[in-house]
Amino acid sequence: MRPLHLIALLLCLLAPSAFAERLYQVELLVFRQPGEAVIAPKIAPDDWAATALPISGNERATALNDEAAKLNPNNGYQVLLHKAWSQTMSNAPSRVAVSSGNGQFGHYPVEGTLNFVQDRFTDLDLELWINHFSADGLLQTSEHMKVAQRLKDGSLTYLDHGSLGALIRISPL
Repeated sequence: MRPLHLIALLLCLLAPSAFAERLYQVELLVFRQPGEAVIAPKIAPDDWAATALPISGNERATALNDEAAKLNPNNGYQVLLHKAWSQTMSNAPSRVAVSSGNGQFGHYPVEGTLNFVQDRFTDLDLELWINHFSADGLLQTSEHMKVAQRLKDGSLTYLDHGSLGALIRISPL
């Protein structure tokens, strides 16, 4: 083997783990906070999930159950979505779709996407819609939550968005 080939092989083997895909557990808890709901000027788009991959098939048991229990109506809160799943993350964007409730004409009471890009920390772009339907099942109005946040592995992060809030934690598996 030529020295140049040997060096290239060694560099590939010793490359920083930041460039490798790693498996994570992601847990998301979305809730309504006390106060008046802020209705978005536009309803959720029909292609809300677009190219995002669904989390179905990768769902895991939730761990933020104590936190979810504290977010109850007696304290002025309402849990809207609580899900955990596993997914790989790397320095290439990975986008997933989450939803909760019974679907009606392609929309759900809670629907949205999370886009992750990982380097030293993980950057999150979260976009959620809390949808309200008419009596005949048509999408009538939506609340919209759009947040960009840097996440640290294993840390619980609070995302505040007016009448909506979210807790998210990513942990390496």
